[in-house]
Amino acid sequence: PEPGRCAHFVLRKGRFCRMIPAPGRRFCGEHGHEEEQNDRKRIPCPLDPKHTVYEDQLQKHLKKCNSREKPKPVYFVQDINAGLKDVAEIPEKQVPLSSLSIEELQNLIIKLKKASNGLELHLKEQILSHQALQEALNDPKNGESAFKHLKQQASILGNMEKLHLLGPGRCFVEFGAGRGKLSHWVDIALQNVESVQFLLVERATTRFKVDGKHKRRDSVFERLQVDIQHLCLNKVPILEKKKLPVVGIGKHLCGAATDLALRCLVESYTTCCDGEDEEPAPKRSRAAQTEVAPHRSAGNESTTEGHKPVAGIVIALCCHHKCDWTHYVGREFFKSVGLGPVEFHYFQRMSSWATCGMRETTSKASTSEESKDQTDDTEEHEQTLSRTESGSDTLQGILSVEERKEIGCLCKRLIDHGRIEYLQQQGYKAALQYYTESAVSLENVLLTAVPSPSLIPEPTI
Repeated sequence: PEPGRCAHFVLRKGRFCRMIPAPGRRFCGEHGHEEEQNDRKRIPCPLDPKHTVYEDQLQKHLKKCNSREKPKPVYFVQDINAGLKDVAEIPEKQVPLSSLSIEELQNLIIKLKKASNGLELHLKEQILSHQALQEALNDPKNGESAFKHLKQQASILGNMEKLHLLGPGRCFVEFGAGRGKLSHWVDIALQNVESVQFLLVERATTRFKVDGKHKRRDSVFERLQVDIQHLCLNKVPILEKKKLPVVGIGKHLCGAATDLALRCLVESYTTCCDGEDEEPAPKRSRAAQTEVAPHRSAGNESTTEGHKPVAGIVIALCCHHKCDWTHYVGREFFKSVGLGPVEFHYFQRMSSWATCGMRETTSKASTSEESKDQTDDTEEHEQTLSRTESGSDTLQGILSVEERKEIGCLCKRLIDHGRIEYLQQQGYKAALQYYTESAVSLENVLLTAVPSPSLIPEPTI
């Protein structure tokens, strides 16, 4: 061992432990059981057996162990956005897509095309930009991958501006925030407006966060480390206190996370706000009405009768193969066209065919110049299922690459249409559009929603 380091040899790593033992000891605390000292015995921690603890100090350790269950935050409500409660509706065992016979696969494709008949499958292209990102877009120091992310963020902001969602007196909730770059650019775009707040929802601990770059007093950034499935927005202290209208945003919100976020916004939050909040909202939103397109002011009033506490939703969709029937918001639509959980299971797996042919191209898009987090983002959101799961071996000679891609896109649009119908039933005007080129991202569809015009009052003269 190195001088001053633990004398325990780690077989798995082929080297000595690098921890520093206490003065006069040969082993660190983790490997102290190898050193005879008053017959003290080390045992695996009952909370996490990956580490050990002295048996006579177990109770003291349990109170401070990092693996102990942390107190739940006030906004944690178990499964509030989970959706389906009756698990009996879901088949116990699903046969892998690659195990289906040719006849079964063909029947699924027939069902898919029949259900898609009459739907708007050719989306409008709405590739926009925003001046807040122009300097970054023109910076030659950014690598190819960073440039692609910036183009997507610029278009998302451009679409938000087109919907009049960039304005004062609002709370922007970024779902699946990661480092928080989307909120960062929204904040840059709103640097001259007042009373702007950001809630960054991310269940995982995140490195290289950009939250610390925001020094302005007018905007407040707060992280909520919680799964969207359990997030009750109306119990978040900052929303309870200020009652600001909410704008839900997200860049590449994977599969079921999109459905959880939609339900979080238009069901659990909207319902709670309508039932609990009475009068504070009108006082804080008149300034917003005068500064931001008055005909879009519905989201600014969260409590007046007929109004929505959610001003808008802008989410870049992603990873339909990670959707889940339990959480899916479009179940009623699927049932209305004669489909159920079994078909949904196969359609969400088949949706990966839309991008699996581009796997090699995607992997080459990363450059050594971009940071690790950007590389991870590309791999996470544009990766496809394994060769076996995508059924490529089984389908050789049955469907061409182009046919598989077409069917995969059809599956994505069918799943997305269920989300659109759900939002329409909840009183929102919802739409899908291509917000960036497929060369920039294979997941290039943006879901937007604002309160339906029927719920928007005429401006006061």
